[in-house]
Amino acid sequence: MTTLKQSLGGNVRQYGIVGALLVIVLLFQVLTDGRLLLPNNVVSLVQQNAYVMILALGMVIVIVAGHIDLSVGSIVGFIGGVIGVAMYDQGVHWFLAILIAVALGAVVGAWQGFWVAYVGIPAFIVTLAGWMMFRGLAIVIVAITRAGFPAPFVSISNGSLPNTLGTVAGRDLLTLILGAVTIAALVLTQMLSRRAVVKNELTAEPFIGFVVKLVMFGVLIGGITWVLAGSRGGTPIVLVIVAALILTYNFVMGRTVFGRHVYAMGGNLQAAILSGVDTKKMNFRIFVNIGMLAGIAAVVTTSKAGASVAAAGTLFELDAIAACFIGGAAVTGGVGRVYGVIVGALIMGVLNMGLSILAVGAEWQQVFKGLVLLLAVAFDLVNKRRAGTR
Repeated sequence: MTTLKQSLGGNVRQYGIVGALLVIVLLFQVLTDGRLLLPNNVVSLVQQNAYVMILALGMVIVIVAGHIDLSVGSIVGFIGGVIGVAMYDQGVHWFLAILIAVALGAVVGAWQGFWVAYVGIPAFIVTLAGWMMFRGLAIVIVAITRAGFPAPFVSISNGSLPNTLGTVAGRDLLTLILGAVTIAALVLTQMLSRRAVVKNELTAEPFIGFVVKLVMFGVLIGGITWVLAGSRGGTPIVLVIVAALILTYNFVMGRTVFGRHVYAMGGNLQAAILSGVDTKKMNFRIFVNIGMLAGIAAVVTTSKAGASVAAAGTLFELDAIAACFIGGAAVTGGVGRVYGVIVGALIMGVLNMGLSILAVGAEWQQVFKGLVLLLAVAFDLVNKRRAGTR
C-alpha cells in the first residue's frame, strides 16, 4: 500500500475522488434500474448542474488563495434580474445582454475585491455583506417575474449543437469528435504542464501517478461523451461553454504566473509577500474573476429557467463551495485543482439526480449532500494528520 501511495505521489485523494464518483454512479445506476445513465438524463444532469461547475471554477481560486465567497448566489440572482429586465423591458439584444452580464459581474467583483484587497476587510465579511446587498437588489429589480426571452438565449442552456455530421452506430458523430478533441486537449495540457515542472527542476508527480490520472479522466470524459452521443440532441450547448472554461482555467492555474501566485498566497502568505507577490493586486483580480464567472452563471441560470425571478441563485454559493471541498480543495487554502472541483460538482449533480429519480424528498437530498461534504473534509483532515505524523 505504501508503494502504491508513493507511486501516486501522495495524491491518493485526488485520484480516489474520481473512483468515488464512479462508485456513486454505479450505485445509483443499480438503484434506479439503469435510468440514471439514460442519455437524456445525462444531458439533464449537465444542463442542471452547469452553474455549479462555472461557479466552482472561480470559487476554487478564491479558496486556494485562502478566502471564501458567500455572495455568488446573490450576484447570480442580481445579474440575472438585470439582464432579464434589459431583454424584456428594454428590448436589448440577447447577445448584448450576455456581454452586460459578464461586464456587470466584473464590476461587482471589483467592488468586493476593493474592500478585501485595499481596505483589508476579511473576504468572509465582505461577501457576507454582498450576499445580503445583492439579494436585496435582486428582489428590488425583479419585483415581477420576466419571461419570454428570445429563443437563441433560451437555447444556451436548453439546446444542443446541430447534428451536421450525421451518426455512427446510432451516435452523434459531432459529439464523438468533440469528446475526442477534449481528451486530446486534456492530455496535451497536462503533458505541457508536467514538462514545464520538470524543466524548472521542480518536484513533479511520479510518472505512474501522472498516467493513472490521465487514464481515469480520459475514461470519465469518454464515457460521458459516448452516452451524450446517444441522446436526443447530442452535445448540449452549455457543455461546450463549461468545457471551454475548464480547459482555460486548468491552463491558467497550472501554467501561468497568476496560478502560481494564487497557490503561493494560499500556501504561505508571508513567504509569498517576501517573494515579491503583489497580494493586493492578486486578491483584487481573484474577486473580479469570480464576479465575471458569476455573470456567466447568471446567463446560464436565466437561460435554463427561461425567466428572471428574484429567488434565482439561492444557495448557489453553498453548492460551489461544497463542490470545491468534495473535489479536494483544502480548508486552509493552498490546495485545490480544477479537475478535482469539476468531479466534486459531478458528485453533487449525480446525488441530486439519483435521489430525484428515487423520489427522495428535497429535504433528505440536503441531508445526504451535507453528509458527503462532511465526510470529504474529514477524510482530507485525517489524511493530513497521518502524513504529519509520518
